[in-house]
Amino acid sequence: MNILAYIFYLLITYIITFKVGLIFYRNGKVYILQLLQGNEHLSGSINRLLLIGYYLLNLGYAALMISTWKTVHTIEEVLVTVFSMTGKIMLTLAVIHFINMTVIYLLSKQRKYFNHHKT
Repeated sequence: MNILAYIFYLLITYIITFKVGLIFYRNGKVYILQLLQGNEHLSGSINRLLLIGYYLLNLGYAALMISTWKTVHTIEEVLVTVFSMTGKIMLTLAVIHFINMTVIYLLSKQRKYFNHHKT
């Protein structure tokens, strides 16, 4: 039963990881571009690096979570295990996302402050 759980879990994690990653990548461009004062080349490079880091972090975390599983024997245990592990990954992603957004907000606020007081 564990093999079934692993496959189901990895499929869900893969879909969530790549779908959310693409959404972050597309929508994050604007914020990074603004933060870097319109430098499109640097913004694009940083955005791609953030996407790769996001994928590596999330997929690495998902792989580590599999090592913590106990043996499951029933479909009910498969579902409970898969959903609880998926929930942990989603909560972790949400926390990381809010930390990233806070950092971007603070950096942009700091940049506005320094630009305003520069003159």
